[in-house]
Amino acid sequence: MEILLAILIIVVIILIPCVKVVPQAKAYVIERLGSYYVTWGNGLHFKVPFIDRIASIVSLKETVKDFDPQPVITKDNVTMQIDTVVYFQITDAKLYTYGVDYPISAIENLTATTLRNLIGELELDQTLTSRDIINSKMRSILDEATDPWGIKVNRVEVKNILPPKDIQEAMEKQMRAERERREKILQAEGEKKSSILIAEGEKESAILRAEAEKEAKIKRAEGEAEALLKLKQAEADGMKLLKDAKADEAVLRLKSYETLSKVADGSATKIILPAELSHIASFGTILKESLKPDHPKKPHE
Repeated sequence: MEILLAILIIVVIILIPCVKVVPQAKAYVIERLGSYYVTWGNGLHFKVPFIDRIASIVSLKETVKDFDPQPVITKDNVTMQIDTVVYFQITDAKLYTYGVDYPISAIENLTATTLRNLIGELELDQTLTSRDIINSKMRSILDEATDPWGIKVNRVEVKNILPPKDIQEAMEKQMRAERERREKILQAEGEKKSSILIAEGEKESAILRAEAEKEAKIKRAEGEAEALLKLKQAEADGMKLLKDAKADEAVLRLKSYETLSKVADGSATKIILPAELSHIASFGTILKESLKPDHPKKPHE
C-alpha cells in the first residue's frame, strides 16, 4: 500500500509540470523527440513527459528596438551618424525559432546595411530632407528580408542624423543668414505696406478736401443764382404791376429815370438828361389826375 502511494505521488509530481497554461499574446513552440511538433496558442495544454519539451516561448506583441547610431557615408562623401528605431512583430513562432540565430541581432545588422545602401545614394541635403522616403524604403526592404524569419516590420523611423561638427557649424551659419534674410524681407514688406497706407490716407484726404471745396463752391454759386433770380423776379413783378396799372411807355421811362437818379446820388456825379424829360412832369400830372376816382357831378352840370 505504501508502495502504491509512493508511485502515485511520483506520478503526480511528474504530471503537474506537464500541464501548461499559455497566456494571451504568447506562443509556445513544442518539440517531440527533438523535432518540431506543434505551436501552442493561449489556453490549457498538456505535454507528454520525457517526450515533449518546450523549445521556445515567443511574445507576439509588437516590439520596439532602438539601435545604436551607425556611421554612414553620403553620395557627396560626408560621414554622419544615424540611429534608427524599428517596430516589428513576430507573426510565426516556428519560423522565428528555427529561421535564424539571434534574430534581434540579425535585424540590427540588416538595418545598418540597408541604411548604408540608401544613404549612399543620397547627398547630404537630400538626406536631411528625405526622412519619410528613407523610412518608407527601409520598412519595405526589412519587411521583405525578415519574412522568412516569421517577423513583420511595421515601421522604421530615422531617429537622429548627426553630421560632422564642421558641417553642423556651416549649417547653423546658413540658417542664421537665412533667418536674417527673412527678417529683412519682412521688415521691408512692413515698411512698404506702411508707406502704401500713408499714401492712400493722404490721397483720400486730398479727395475729401477737393470734394468739400467743390460742394462749397456749388453752394455759393447756387446762393448767388437764387439771389439774382429773386432780384429779377422782383423787377419783373414791378414791371407787371405798372402794366396792370395801364402805364404807357412814358411811365416806364420815368421809372428808369428814377433808377438813374438813385445811381447818380452823389456829390461828384453829373447827370445829362435827354430832351424828353421836359414832358415827364406834365405826363406825371396827367397820370395822377387819371388815376384819381371820378368825382360825382353836381346837379347843375
